[in-house]
Amino acid sequence: MKFIPKTLDYELSPYTGLNRQSWIEAGEYIMEGIFKHIKDFEDPVVIPRTEDEISYPHKNADPKYRLAEEKAEIFEGLTRSFFIAAPLMHCNPQVKAGGYVLRDYYKNQVLRTCTSGDKCCAGTYEELQESTGWADPFRPFQQTVETCALVICLWISKDEIWNTYTKEEKDTIAKFLMSFAKANTVPQNWRLFNMLDLAFLHMEGYEIDKNIMRDHAQAILSYYSGNGWYRDGYGFDYYSCWAFNVYAPLWNIWYGYENEPYLAKKFEEHSNELMKTYPYFFDKEGWTNMWGRSGIYRNAATSAFDGNMFLKDSKADAGMARRISSASLMQFLGREDTFKDGVPTLGFYKQFMPLVQGYSCAESPFWFGKAFLCLHLPADHPFWTEKESLGDWEKLGAKDVKETTLNGPGLCFTNHNSSGETLLRTAKFTKKEADKHTLWNYGKISYNTRFPWESTPVFDKKESEYANEKRSIITGDIESQQYVLKELFSDRVLNVNALFWSGEKEGVLYRRAYFDYNEDTENCWIYGINLADFPVENGLIRVDKHRLFRRPVQFTLGSFGFPDNGTTVIEKQDEKGNKAIILKGKDSQGKDKQMAMTIYYGWKDIDIVKSSGTNPDSENSIVIYGITSFEHQYDASEPYLMISQIITKDSLEDFSDDEIFSIAEIHNSDSAGTGSFGDTIITLKNGRKYTVNFEDMEGNLSL
Repeated sequence: MKFIPKTLDYELSPYTGLNRQSWIEAGEYIMEGIFKHIKDFEDPVVIPRTEDEISYPHKNADPKYRLAEEKAEIFEGLTRSFFIAAPLMHCNPQVKAGGYVLRDYYKNQVLRTCTSGDKCCAGTYEELQESTGWADPFRPFQQTVETCALVICLWISKDEIWNTYTKEEKDTIAKFLMSFAKANTVPQNWRLFNMLDLAFLHMEGYEIDKNIMRDHAQAILSYYSGNGWYRDGYGFDYYSCWAFNVYAPLWNIWYGYENEPYLAKKFEEHSNELMKTYPYFFDKEGWTNMWGRSGIYRNAATSAFDGNMFLKDSKADAGMARRISSASLMQFLGREDTFKDGVPTLGFYKQFMPLVQGYSCAESPFWFGKAFLCLHLPADHPFWTEKESLGDWEKLGAKDVKETTLNGPGLCFTNHNSSGETLLRTAKFTKKEADKHTLWNYGKISYNTRFPWESTPVFDKKESEYANEKRSIITGDIESQQYVLKELFSDRVLNVNALFWSGEKEGVLYRRAYFDYNEDTENCWIYGINLADFPVENGLIRVDKHRLFRRPVQFTLGSFGFPDNGTTVIEKQDEKGNKAIILKGKDSQGKDKQMAMTIYYGWKDIDIVKSSGTNPDSENSIVIYGITSFEHQYDASEPYLMISQIITKDSLEDFSDDEIFSIAEIHNSDSAGTGSFGDTIITLKNGRKYTVNFEDMEGNLSL
């Protein structure tokens, strides 16, 4: 059952109707769903599993490691649900769920979790190392993540829980926290967990090692890449927003402002820098894009707004921040398929295992409760009192596109006012080709807030005839919003596993994609594509140039995944022979959807594949794809470019022919006219011109 707010205020919130009381109602709704599964006051927050192949506790794990995982699951259920419960009880100390007073339940469970020997104890760092035989003295445990959530929630509910413990009980909890605070951690965003543990203990009068704190803090600062974003491990994702830009501001007010003013000033500057552009990462309706790992955390991405408001000098636009936070909340809570038996699924909407990592358990989605930290802000805070704002969306003309390019993290996002969608183009990413899960999360050449990414389409073998030859198109030959290369002399299929950034020039974004990229091979021996794209009213036009060292090869390029709940498929061709396929239908919620893909120069044909089990919205889906081949080992008379377009909207109103076939002229300035070098000038039917030239991008590539 989806959440339906009882309290609505369209005067204060003209776009979403939600106010502070609406958020409280949403939190209580979620807590009631969780507590349906807690049959006794002494039971921990552990909910029934809906799968056991990917998420932990892993059924085939070594028993000693499985025990640590079972303890972690109990702890994760407690702390992540506490993200919602703590601000609720701060607003109303008598709030209940499942008939239990939440304040009483969490006070009991927190103490038990931190008490050695209790069956709900998560285990201290030393105890977990003992149980695993100290196989790795530097091993971190999931429990470190959850200690950070715990101290945040104890701080929020300080009057309701922490201050009601005896000195002895506080010491028990502090001893447990200290075991992780000073222990080994993962050298990425996890350092912030140790920092907040130490900061909380310091704030509560416990002695800490300030040198450990400073070492973690300087490392976090060193991960900063510009534009408000931090590099987390191998790439960029929402961890910059729901980790770095939430935890660092909290650390500032707990510890940094007073003890490390230089670091605190930097963290504040970075958060405020993020606020300059982050609102436009979301679409006009405020929806969150499905991109990067931990997609099951959903609207936790909005918690960076709340994090900024903890700062002394917050720069976030409160009315816009609340609108986006409320809209993203309802993006998920407003759908029945987000929940199963009252709790959020392992998915973005419905259960969707291609999204899920092995470090997640059934309780992991409660991380989206981090968005509810905004309830810690008092009722008279601007976040709750300012009128909702659309920001720059209000300034755009009906057909205008706002583009934001961030060179630091290698992100470019376009806000399309005609459709309300936001498209995200990313780079600075590499991973092993076999890790398809990560390639879907990071390696798509475009992400769309209204068409979440699709995993590899699964379909029956079919024969597709083109170029007077028969090629076999099978599962794996096509990916949505990714190029796939097939060596026609070996049938070896290669996927893009690295995206390099080259930046924007005269309205065109340049990147490079590599197939089966690895550091042991010189890049001239690796297949690649130079990517160039620019926005149009309802989507993007691509002007991409292959980098081949062997031929013959085949390329395919898939569209976004289209939810197939009864779809009309329309084929069109213009007077120049350019082909397009248009899909009209509805998503699983009954909302109108439309998409058109057009192929121009360099492509030989266009077709569709129907798939099942690969779309996060609907069980069945369709991917349009272009297909072409390059036959001769060395031949400048063959095309070098592959030019295509994808446009989308949440409407069944026909695209005009000028929108579907938006290119009036393509001019390649090289002597053979194939795009091998020099300028390619694209003239659109609306009169705009774009010049694509790849000759300067090599020296600007970054990863």
